[in-house]
Amino acid sequence: MRLDYTKLRCYLIHPGTFNETYMCGRFSQSSSAQDYAELFGLESELSFPPRYNVSPNSDILACRVSLEGNKELVPLHWGLVPSWSKGLDKRFSMINARAETVATKPAYRAPFRRHRCLIPVDGFYEWHEENGKQPYYIKHVHDTPLVFAGLWDHWDDGEGDRVESCSIITCEASSFMLPIHERMTVILKPEKFNDWLESKDTEYIQTLLIPYAEPDIEMYPVSLAVNNPRHDSAELLNRLL
Repeated sequence: MRLDYTKLRCYLIHPGTFNETYMCGRFSQSSSAQDYAELFGLESELSFPPRYNVSPNSDILACRVSLEGNKELVPLHWGLVPSWSKGLDKRFSMINARAETVATKPAYRAPFRRHRCLIPVDGFYEWHEENGKQPYYIKHVHDTPLVFAGLWDHWDDGEGDRVESCSIITCEASSFMLPIHERMTVILKPEKFNDWLESKDTEYIQTLLIPYAEPDIEMYPVSLAVNNPRHDSAELLNRLL
């Protein structure tokens, strides 16, 4: 089958709506906070429900180094709110940052230097135009979590209102992902987790923002029910026969 790349899009918040700017707009975080914490050598007492269809402008789990210097697993609002902005504005959703410009764009350059995070997921969705908008689920072949490279920032109004938020970094697609989309999320290997969180060498950090080319991920079509973000159940992950 020859694919028409001009029609490839990432399905975002509203059914029937596509946006060319963003690549990753849905994923699952269905493991426990304790399981995710173990990935990063942490313990967690967070109670976070399993979620199978996470959409932008919701809270997601991420690992970061806090302002106090502590490595921790915390909920962050998905959609970066820069510290210098006027605050949360859902008209402008910075859910993804491009690897090519993350070090220079005003909204991302400070978090790229100082506030990087790790976002564990059990898999993510992409859409392809196949007699409609067919969703695909991408995951590790052994069902272990994947970890996205992310940025976080904090905003407060000086009067007690505070938002801690994040964005997921994307890069050009690997040959595996290219039939579905021209871009993909940056997936980090475990040996790079601490470097991503703690390194002060931004030139080195930039070299980590590359397509994931390991042969240990798979994709398969899933139900059109994923198209509606209100649907959130384990059945969404079932493979279509």
